[in-house]
Amino acid sequence: MKLTILFGGASFEHEISIVSAITLKEKLSGFDLSFIFCDQDHTFYLVEPSKMKAIIFSKGDYKKMPKLSLSSGAFIQKSMFSSVNHNNTVLNLIHGADGEDGTIASLLDFFSINYIGPRTDASVFSYDKRYTKWLCEAKGIKSVDYEILNKNEHKDTSIDYPFIIKPARLGSSIGVSIVRDDSQLDYALDTGFEYDNSLLVEPFIEGVKEYNLAGYMADDELYYSIVEEPQKEEFLDFEKKYMDFSRSEQVLKADITQELEDKLKVNFEKIYKGLFEGALIRCDFFVVNGEVLLNEINPIPGSMANYLFKDFKKSIESLSNSLPNNKKVKTTYDYIHSISSAKGK
Repeated sequence: MKLTILFGGASFEHEISIVSAITLKEKLSGFDLSFIFCDQDHTFYLVEPSKMKAIIFSKGDYKKMPKLSLSSGAFIQKSMFSSVNHNNTVLNLIHGADGEDGTIASLLDFFSINYIGPRTDASVFSYDKRYTKWLCEAKGIKSVDYEILNKNEHKDTSIDYPFIIKPARLGSSIGVSIVRDDSQLDYALDTGFEYDNSLLVEPFIEGVKEYNLAGYMADDELYYSIVEEPQKEEFLDFEKKYMDFSRSEQVLKADITQELEDKLKVNFEKIYKGLFEGALIRCDFFVVNGEVLLNEINPIPGSMANYLFKDFKKSIESLSNSLPNNKKVKTTYDYIHSISSAKGK
């Protein structure tokens, strides 16, 4: 199978995207892979698979590689006398801003490039944690109680200590703090507002059970990964999540009842259907007193959550053969012609 992995982007999760791409090179061995790197200036480079090493990007050596532009249906590599079209299906592996906020999805749609990943509307609702909460309310999905704090407004919250503060539009636990009393609040707010103008405040639930479930749709059927119970201390901090982005070994299935697994899948289906077609996503759930609560949606999970699938290659191939088709509008100019005819022109 031919597949182009698009990674990088201008976000706080730029390096994580590089780690994910390197991991997928290993996991998808046997595929005909190509790699396109988007740098912080939004320039696209074609990276040779043999050069997919972290130091190539940290030292800036990627700048010696061919630059690409976009045209209808493809990335284009131009030379003095010719051009080469790179029109494989693209796997959007840009984490955070650019990749998960809908920017890349809109760009690929605009140029009619086939891609695996969330579409623009799905990106908007999953990237911004405020919108995810509103999506839950609209779809009847339970989530953790929350309040929103904005940088230029009063900073009081009615949620009791301890609570957790999260930037609204950031992943990988960057800027996240647990606040246990007044003495920790100002620092946590300063940290959060360094990354975003809007913060989410949620009750911090001690010892909460967390379960991760990934899935995708192919041939009108949802396919699920195993359910994982991630190992963590108080919460999955940046270091732990960063290591997760390079995971490639199959993890153990969580020891849960079939009833709970079914509940998780029902909630996943509510989230996925009608919004995330074309994407492989991971949903992270809390279980409190037997009740399933959505914690967050990962529209482009680290290394595509490959470690949760028994046959990841087959999953990617199946998904790539079931991507949504955008209807093209045919411009006819009939209206203008009818006006011109009426005026005798």
